[in-house]
Order: sequence, then structure tokens, then C-alpha cells
Amino acid sequence: MIEYTNSHSAIKNPCIGVCALDDQDLCIACKRSGIEIAEWGLYTPPQKIAVLQSIQQRYADDERRFKGTHAL
Repeated sequence: MIEYTNSHSAIKNPCIGVCALDDQDLCIACKRSGIEIAEWGLYTPPQKIAVLQSIQQRYADDERRFKGTHAL
């Protein structure tokens, strides 16, 4: 879950320094698209929050796909 302290707080860049895009143009580490990575510094706080929410959904989607392909 993403938590925010107040509207003046800096929103941390989710980059962890791996920076490798998969065939869907998503970073294999932080799950941002190439455009989201390139434009992060230009985004407003609400836009950054939207990207972070998208990242959470992408991780959840990956987890569901993994569980579906690795069922016993």
C-alpha cells in the first residue's frame, strides 16, 4: 500500500537502478514504462501517485500470472 504524509512531501522515485525494459516496455525492476521513467521528473505529484498505483497493479498482475502458470 502507498502511504503519503502530506501534499508537500516529496514522492520518492521508485527506481532501484536496474533499468532494463522487457518486451512490454516495462522496467523489470520498478515496473514503470519507458515513458514513465523518462518523464518522472516532469510529473506533478498527482501524476506520480497515479504511476505508483499503476506499478502496484502491475506487480499484482505479475503475481497472478505467476501463480496461474505455476499451480500444483
